[in-house]
Amino acid sequence: MRYAVYYTPPSGTALALAAADWLGRDAFGERVPRAPDARHGAIVAEPARYGFHATLKAPFRLAEGQTAEALDHALATFCAVRSGPRIGSLALARLGSFFAFVPETPDAGIAALEADAVERFEPFRAPLTEAETARRRPDRLNGRQRDHLAQWGYPHVLDQFRFHMTLTGPCDDTNGSIEAELTARFAGFLGRAYVLEGLALFVQPDPDAPFRFHRYHSFAAEAASEPAT
Repeated sequence: MRYAVYYTPPSGTALALAAADWLGRDAFGERVPRAPDARHGAIVAEPARYGFHATLKAPFRLAEGQTAEALDHALATFCAVRSGPRIGSLALARLGSFFAFVPETPDAGIAALEADAVERFEPFRAPLTEAETARRRPDRLNGRQRDHLAQWGYPHVLDQFRFHMTLTGPCDDTNGSIEAELTARFAGFLGRAYVLEGLALFVQPDPDAPFRFHRYHSFAAEAASEPAT
């Protein structure tokens, strides 16, 4: 069993519903979204498995002596003493071979939140196995990312972190059709400023299972901006 600390728009909000319909899966398990367009089933399969989210603490197995209850309590405490940072205006971006939502302008508050989460929940993380390390393909990582993989169990943390909410897996979009469809489908959400309302604990019951929502914890207060409704 693995756990992850994610940001995800709260269940039932417009962005959460639109993303679930695009991916063809609702990680909250409260509704059955429309099946993804047959043309795009392959490119949404991987992000659908994880649920619509931005990673704050990447998936990990629990360390010996730790419990899911203790992790959930720690996350509740973590959120209760923090204000929700701004995401800023959302933009659609191509990150390497996949598409994701990103802030138009990087926000120091989000970077600080991620760094705090990486460190705070590290005591709950079991060390990576050799197989888990190999799956991260360290030969394709830069030096800093390899160092982070060894220390934190994930390469894209701290100075290598970029807040993003994944919409596709690797895809060939040489003709721009996927980008055009995403832009049209999510037009109502692009260019709007958001804040993070809270963080969610997600659970993967076994290695072949999709991640599912476990519990949501709101921040103590939100910055003066628009929630992800």
